[in-house]
Amino acid sequence: MDGDQVDRAWRGWRQATEQALYGDGGFFVRPSGPAAHFRTSVHASELFAGAVLTLLRQLDQALGRPAELVVTDMGAGRAELLLALGAHARAEAPELARRLVLRAVEKAPRPERLPSWIHWSDRIEPAAAGLLFANEWLDNVPVEIAEVDHEGVPRLLRVCPATGDEQLGEPVAGADAAWLDRWWPLGPEHAEPGFRAEIGLPRDLAWAEAVASLGRGVAVAVDYAHRSGSRPPFGTLAAFREGREVRPVPDGSCDLTSHVALDACLDASLTANPGVVHSLWTTQRDALRLLGLSGARPPLALASSDPAGYVRALAAAGEAAELTAGGGLGGFGWGIQSVGIPLPREWHTLAP
Repeated sequence: MDGDQVDRAWRGWRQATEQALYGDGGFFVRPSGPAAHFRTSVHASELFAGAVLTLLRQLDQALGRPAELVVTDMGAGRAELLLALGAHARAEAPELARRLVLRAVEKAPRPERLPSWIHWSDRIEPAAAGLLFANEWLDNVPVEIAEVDHEGVPRLLRVCPATGDEQLGEPVAGADAAWLDRWWPLGPEHAEPGFRAEIGLPRDLAWAEAVASLGRGVAVAVDYAHRSGSRPPFGTLAAFREGREVRPVPDGSCDLTSHVALDACLDASLTANPGVVHSLWTTQRDALRLLGLSGARPPLALASSDPAGYVRALAAAGEAAELTAGGGLGGFGWGIQSVGIPLPREWHTLAP
């Protein structure tokens, strides 16, 4: 970047992140897509899409097999999940596949050669019946960051987009202060100088709006998450480029992410949307196991009777193990809310 074009103006992290990720030439709107820089469950294995199809079949039954069943993928990347989901559905549930409407919601331009049966938009459209799925979307909804100063006052952090250098700004006030008081207290009895919090109010509003787009169905948010009582004292802001963690600099060169206060998001949706019937939080490990993925090794006897089948089963077990690993992808939070219907009965075994 030319020296005269370097942005050295100080601004809040929310504004800086919005520009870096979604502005002209931003990280998420480039043709290469996020898969070139980090690996999500969708990229790890097609078993993930297969598990989503299992959930979709359960939902379809609970909805009474509607004429159209809409799947809305929030922050769809380059539609990797929808492409895999469509392929699984055509192979395993052709009758359901004929009723599926697959929608990608993404701020990037529509990828070239994307099949016409995947709808593409930068905004959420209403769905009479369906599944709204948000895999690692909320962590990229930009938020302000607060830090406690030496007098115990939570202040907004300001950042230089060109360098990532930070300085303390004005005290947190208004709706942001109210959110902190309720969901991530930084008062003298809770925090020390230097403690930080990501102010999740924009994520609460984004999730409530997304869930409101469903007439009847289920909404699922899958993300790095934490809940009240176990917030990280120094926040979780991180950045990634080409598969490696790097220093967070909001210059458009890297992903900028922070973990989600998922309990606050679910509560905001529950409050804003009277149609929400059930709301629960579980882990990806438990959710995928409920959907048939365990990571268990195939029986050794299969190696003798069907060597090729054993190798395939072993590979699938390895992929399932990665998706359900407690210290990795399996530790992701799954926030699940049903709208207009009870949750499918299979999910009642999970803790609320």
